Amino acid sequence: MNHDIERVLIPEGEILAGVERLAREITEFYRGSEFTVVSVLKGSCIFASDLIRRIPIPLELAFAAAHSYGARTEAGELSIDLLPTGNEVRGRRILLVDDILDTGQTLKRLKDELLASGAGEVRTCVFLDKPSRRALEFEADLRAFEVDNLFVVGYGLDYAGRYRNLPYVGVLRDAAIS
Repeated sequence: MNHDIERVLIPEGEILAGVERLAREITEFYRGSEFTVVSVLKGSCIFASDLIRRIPIPLELAFAAAHSYGARTEAGELSIDLLPTGNEVRGRRILLVDDILDTGQTLKRLKDELLASGAGEVRTCVFLDKPSRRALEFEADLRAFEVDNLFVVGYGLDYAGRYRNLPYVGVLRDAAIS
């Protein structure tokens, strides 16, 4: 897999430092209150796992699933396959965690759906933010890193289901895409 990477954009050590920083911010914000982390599958599973292990206060964990890329490098039609319901959402403070904020469509729709399902509050936290790709006005409340408009993989981010297990974020070679 490493031979498919043009260059490492964010090495493992920087990733872990970014996760630590976010965990401290989240801990301070939610200290003394109950909240639920909603991890957006599949991309955020590694980031969310590392993040919640560093938050030393009580939290609940739930999952949402949305997809729009498939085996492409551009977003297609968005579909939501799983959303927490009932007691996981109603009246709860939610921290919605995703791997990347790109066009903004996925996070905005998930946030709107959670609020419509009765969440008391929904804040967003992303591992990567690509503001140059935004198709609508939407900003994450928290982000670990901002990246340029590059197709990146690793640390949960994939291309056609592969590369999620790389411990760093790398730019995928054009040859690996074609």
